[in-house]
Amino acid sequence: MRLESIQVGQTRSYGVEGASDPNQRPWTSAIRKEPVDGQVWAGREGLSGDHQYDRKHHGGPERALLMYAMAHYPYWRSEWGRTDVGPGAFGENLTVRGLDEDTACLGDVYRVGEVRMEVSSPRTPCSNLSKRHGIGDLVKTIVQNNRSGWYLRVLQEGWLESGTPIELLDRPYPQWTVRRAAEVRRMRNDRREEARMLAACPALQSGWREVLALV
Repeated sequence: MRLESIQVGQTRSYGVEGASDPNQRPWTSAIRKEPVDGQVWAGREGLSGDHQYDRKHHGGPERALLMYAMAHYPYWRSEWGRTDVGPGAFGENLTVRGLDEDTACLGDVYRVGEVRMEVSSPRTPCSNLSKRHGIGDLVKTIVQNNRSGWYLRVLQEGWLESGTPIELLDRPYPQWTVRRAAEVRRMRNDRREEARMLAACPALQSGWREVLALV
């Protein structure tokens, strides 16, 4: 497993007032992440130089970092017939090789250089991804193909650098892959017992617990 690329983004505004296409109307976000070279500081709230515009739904200690599988990008490029889709295109901070939604689990603790991080939940895709790529049904597609990415807490702050190996230090909940957790939340009214079990997972971020508590 390896950290392939690190991305940060600034808050920017997009769109045109009065556009007929909802995806082209004015919107503001920091979802456009760009790769950075050299060392980047990873703190409890995220990467140095990285912004989150909507702090209610993004960022914070339980969603300090967003990780995404490098292996997904060849599929996106093939499906979209584009060559310009790569690290950062899905708003992730860390693009990684050797991990995806089927192999990363809630509560996994990874060491990347001097940083320790813990998987806290799947990423719930939002409409900004559709706007970012100009594809109206992109959120639906991500839900169907489970190429969502996942959030992490920073347990030990430190410097990150692309090319660093990723070491799995602990896997306390192997039953809760990122894919399964996302599916259980989405189908929580039909999978109530699993939803209750997921809500009881100590590694799960609090926002997800609140949603599952309503089942």
